[in-house]
Amino acid sequence: MVERRSRRSFLKGGAAGAFGGAALASPLAGLAQAVERTPQSSSPSALRITGVRGGLIRGQHSLFVKVETNQGIHGCAEAVDGVYGTYYVMKHIAERHLIGRNPLDVHRLQEEMRRGGLFKGAQAGMYVAVMSALETALWDLVGKALGLPVYQLLGGKFRDKIRVYCDTAGSRLPPEEMGRRAKEDVEKYGFTAVKFDIDDAADPRKLDRYNWSVSLPELERMVGQIAAVRAAVGPHIDICVDCHGRFDEQSGHRIAKAMEPFNLMWLEEPVPAEFPEAYARIRQETTTPICGGENWYLTYGFRRPLEIAACDVIMPDLQKAGGLGEGQRIASLANTYNVPFAPHMVASYLGAMASAHVCASVPNFLILEWQIYFHTDKMFQEIVTFDGPMLTADGHIPLREAPGIGVEIDEDALRKYAVKDVPFFE
Repeated sequence: MVERRSRRSFLKGGAAGAFGGAALASPLAGLAQAVERTPQSSSPSALRITGVRGGLIRGQHSLFVKVETNQGIHGCAEAVDGVYGTYYVMKHIAERHLIGRNPLDVHRLQEEMRRGGLFKGAQAGMYVAVMSALETALWDLVGKALGLPVYQLLGGKFRDKIRVYCDTAGSRLPPEEMGRRAKEDVEKYGFTAVKFDIDDAADPRKLDRYNWSVSLPELERMVGQIAAVRAAVGPHIDICVDCHGRFDEQSGHRIAKAMEPFNLMWLEEPVPAEFPEAYARIRQETTTPICGGENWYLTYGFRRPLEIAACDVIMPDLQKAGGLGEGQRIASLANTYNVPFAPHMVASYLGAMASAHVCASVPNFLILEWQIYFHTDKMFQEIVTFDGPMLTADGHIPLREAPGIGVEIDEDALRKYAVKDVPFFE
């Protein structure tokens, strides 16, 4: 029988046999000692997931997860919106599909999570949102294990910084105040694009609270608001307008036509996501670019809208649409239709940076959403840690070169905002 010798035994015994006592002082002997000192984490193939912990904050709007391994390496991520009451969904998916597995098999594990939930809601909604957090945490973990930033794992980068638009805190306000805030965001933070909401459930001009038709006074109010924003920021700043899918098709058409003088970057979700054909018809009838996708899930959810040319721009939310690998697949599908990719993003800075890695890795990236609360809300400054600035002076996210996503969560800070009576990182 041929004796199989390990790398360490060869370097120790073989070197000594070849060079005698002098080997202890030789470079090869030093290499043997270095190998002995090398941590087990240098063998990624031996990685195994040993646990998944997480917790809900922001009134159950955000689910944070941490995937842990036998080598002390962990990955963190976040899911949003469709995560209410999902602590045990997270635990169930993790125990069924992740514990004991090698985290390097990201695509395989994501596919197994998805297929394993075909009769549990894995087509959209909560199940996919939770899966998105787990999949993203795997990318973070693998990057740390291999010493590579996530964008490199996704195939490399097309750009070093990610342009963002500011989702302001000035929506649904008097026109002059919306204009003032838009100008402040541009001048103070260097943003080259801003976004405002013009749907308003409390608007007394509405026909009634259940009717999704836009009244003439309501439309007049919208026009006045965006006219003030355009006047405040000038002709060279991009303006995005969001309707949150709250109007019927006729109203969506009227709003899109009314916005034409303001040269918008896009009108977002003028009608509910369930009606991509309505998006397509509105798009054909206006020069205002139409954007959608925040509430479409997985690559499958974007197939029909892209086939029928429903949108000028697609905006999947990578914290709930399936994860980072899925986000890249969605972007690649859109690229075959020559459609730009502009992800929706209402998570913390962890979610923003996770999205940024995908944005860097695809050619058809346009712009990423940025939340003004990163600058104004104490919680969002406490719950994550990272090195360097959040933004460049010209309104871009600098892509991080640290292994993984490059942003960590602070469990103690998160615990201050934990949802009452729900298990938290247990």
